Amino acid sequence: MIPARISLPWGRRAVIFVLAIAVLGSILFWLSRPKPVSVAVHSVEKGVVEASVVNTRAGTLEACQRTKLSTIMGGRIEYLGVKEGDRVKKGQLLMKLWNDDQKAQQSLAETQREMARRRVTEVCTVAAGAVREARRQSDLRAKGFISSSREDSSRTDAEARQAACETAKADVAQAEARIGVSRAEQGRTSLYAPFDGTVAKIVGELGEYSTPSPPGVQTPPAIDLIDDSCLYVTAPMDEVDAPKISVGQLVRINLDALPGQPLAGKVRRIAPYVSALEKQARTVDVEVDFVDPQAPQGSPSGSGADQGKRAALLVGYSADVEIVLQRREGVLRVPTATLIEGNKVLVLASDGKLVERAVKTGIANWEYTEVLEGVVAGDQVVTSLDRAGVKAGVAAVLGDAEKK
Repeated sequence: MIPARISLPWGRRAVIFVLAIAVLGSILFWLSRPKPVSVAVHSVEKGVVEASVVNTRAGTLEACQRTKLSTIMGGRIEYLGVKEGDRVKKGQLLMKLWNDDQKAQQSLAETQREMARRRVTEVCTVAAGAVREARRQSDLRAKGFISSSREDSSRTDAEARQAACETAKADVAQAEARIGVSRAEQGRTSLYAPFDGTVAKIVGELGEYSTPSPPGVQTPPAIDLIDDSCLYVTAPMDEVDAPKISVGQLVRINLDALPGQPLAGKVRRIAPYVSALEKQARTVDVEVDFVDPQAPQGSPSGSGADQGKRAALLVGYSADVEIVLQRREGVLRVPTATLIEGNKVLVLASDGKLVERAVKTGIANWEYTEVLEGVVAGDQVVTSLDRAGVKAGVAAVLGDAEKK
C-alpha cells in the first residue's frame, strides 16, 4: 500500500524558503566580508613638544683660534722644532730659515755701534775740555790779559767740538737702528707660535725650501696651528628659517662621530649675509658654542662615563645642529608622522573601526606635534598610515608586534 503524500501548506513553504535564502546569504556575507586591517597605534599623551629648525647641510666643528703660518720670505729650512701633533706654547720658536747673511749684517751693525760709542767717548771728552778752556779764556779776557778775538776763537772751538760730540751720539743711534733692521729681517725668516695650541700640519722638511704665499696664489702654509681648547660649530641654515633664529637660543649638537650623544649648545652668532652657492639652497651661517662639551645633553656633567669627552672632539668633525625655537611641557601631543592632509588623524575607535578626526595643532617638530583640539589623552592614533587598506571606516585590529 502506497503511503499518502503529505502536502505542506503554501505559506509554510514560503517561510522555509525565505529562511534558507537568509541563511545562505549570511554565510556568503560572512565568507566574503573584508578582514580587519592590522594597524599600529600610538596612545595620545602629555609631554614635551619643541619647535625647532635644523641645518640644511652638515656643519663643521671649528677651533676658536686657528692660524696657518708662513714665513714672510722664502728660504731653506734650517730649524724645525716641532712635529705634527705637538703641543706648543705662545712665543715658542717653531721654524727658522737659513739667515746667516742677516746674522752677519747684524754682527757688522753691532761692531759699528761699538765703534760709534767709543768715538762718542773720545769726541765728547775733547769737547768737554774745549768748553773748560773757553771759560778760562773768558776769565782772562775779563781781566784784560787776552784780546777779544782770542776769546771768540776759543768759544767757537768749544761749540764745534760739542757739535761733533752730538754727531757721534747720532752715529750710535744710527748703528742701533741698523741692528733693529737686521733683527726685523731675521724675523721674516722665523715662525713663532702666536698662542698655545696644537700643530695640526707641517708642510716641508728640514733642508727643504719653504715658499711663502704670494698674492693671488694658493700655497699651502708651512705650519697649521690650532687652539682646540675652545671649539664651536658652524652650520648653514636655510634662509627661510634665519628670521626665526636669535642669539642665545638653545641648541642640540649631534656629531656623526658620537652618535646618540647630543651636546648642549647656544647660538653665539648669526652671519649678517646670505650665502648663495651654485646649485645649492641659499643659506645663513650660524655659529654655536658648546654649553658643556664634556657631557652629553641630559647627562650629569660630572659622571664618570663622560669624563674625557672633551678630548674626543676633533676639529673638522661633521655636526648637525637643532635650534630650539619654542618649548612647551605637559601638552597633548601626537607623533608628527600620524598627521594626514588637512591636519587630520585616524583614531581606532572602541568599536574596532578607524575614524577620521580633524585636529587643531600648535608647535611641532619632526618627532611630535602639539594638539590643541580634536583628540583627548588615551585616544589611539594610527601610525601605520602607509599600509594597504588603512582608511576611515574600515575595521582594524592591533598588530601584535606594533602595539604602542
